[in-house]
Amino acid sequence: MPLSLDEVRRIAELARIGISEAEVQAVRVQLNDIFELIGRMQKIDTDGIEPMSHAQGSALRLREDKVTETDRRDLFQSLAPQKDAGLYLVPKVIE
Repeated sequence: MPLSLDEVRRIAELARIGISEAEVQAVRVQLNDIFELIGRMQKIDTDGIEPMSHAQGSALRLREDKVTETDRRDLFQSLAPQKDAGLYLVPKVIE
């Protein structure tokens, strides 16, 4: 059953979405398209199909745990305007 313009306005009000009168018709068409798609999906015969617990049944491929970056801490510390005991010092921003 397609939505009426009044129903779209009510849904927008309940969702606290501000839509203009010019947008009501466009939103109505979009919502009716969504409901039509849902209706078509509900008509699909799923008898004999086992529910999935996850969209991807395969296991994740794991990469080898090895270091790929070099330690550049000293370089970054040398670029910092202020530092103390290996920590970056920044101005206080919260009173």
